[in-house]
Amino acid sequence: MRLYQYLRLGLLILPFLIPTIAAAAESASLADPELWWLWPLGLFVVCFFMGILAVPAGVGGGVLFVPIVGGFFPFHLDFVRGAGLLVAMASALAAGPSLLRSGLANLRLVMPLALSASLSSMGGAMLGLALPASVVQVLLGIIILGITALMLLARKSDYPQVPQADALSQRLGIGGVFSDMITGREIRWQVHRTPAGIVLFLLIGFLGGLFGVGAGWANVPGLNLLMGVPLKLAAASSSLILSIASASATWYYLNSGAILPMIAVPSVVGMMIGARIGAHLLTILHPAVIRKVVVGMLLFAGVRTLLRGLGV
Repeated sequence: MRLYQYLRLGLLILPFLIPTIAAAAESASLADPELWWLWPLGLFVVCFFMGILAVPAGVGGGVLFVPIVGGFFPFHLDFVRGAGLLVAMASALAAGPSLLRSGLANLRLVMPLALSASLSSMGGAMLGLALPASVVQVLLGIIILGITALMLLARKSDYPQVPQADALSQRLGIGGVFSDMITGREIRWQVHRTPAGIVLFLLIGFLGGLFGVGAGWANVPGLNLLMGVPLKLAAASSSLILSIASASATWYYLNSGAILPMIAVPSVVGMMIGARIGAHLLTILHPAVIRKVVVGMLLFAGVRTLLRGLGV
């Protein structure tokens, strides 16, 4: 119980810690240019904490990384978006083995949706790099604020009732049983509206490639509200979908020279380490606790990104 209280306290102070780290790195590097290495170090620390949050919340590292790093760090948005796709993919891959071993992620559910999203993410990446950075920043700010509203208003159900699985999900063998370690319950689940889910993930993949955010923010509501996947299973499966869907868009950003190692390497390493801790927290923390912190961070970062795009 004491560990749980410490974790909740740490999550509450996290939204104030990230801007403080960025401001300290900026002031030190301006005072002494030889302290440039503070920027990669600051990115590593920030991404470590974001990795801890991303997996339990099921939103993916990119949806936190792009608005927060784009809003508080002085990097061009194209490089931030390129690194954001790598971050989303890395955090998902780091958490994947643990989620599969624990039975919280299901490959039969993940594969058709991830394939759908990966097909459209390349088109989003091509359009995103063709648009002016200021336009993308304004659109990103609006999308992030929309994500925040969606997370606040969506009535997610921990265990949705699916009376009858649809024909496609039955043919694909999507369904099964997983153990909820918090309640000790064995949850039998199945899905419906699978064709509509595949179409939805085409749109999700396009937005993920366009903004470099990975689109984990939309994976969980799509899985939970549309297809009837239990909330914890949806959050875990969302991470695996991200790892596959982000790959094609990441290749396009890399081929276009929009991935800068000084930004990408510390971000990916910090996110992967944090994601492994986050995968463990998914088994002991209630997702609602994480979601409250994520909503607060996204609201602040969305407003700042929008104002930067408008030149305010």
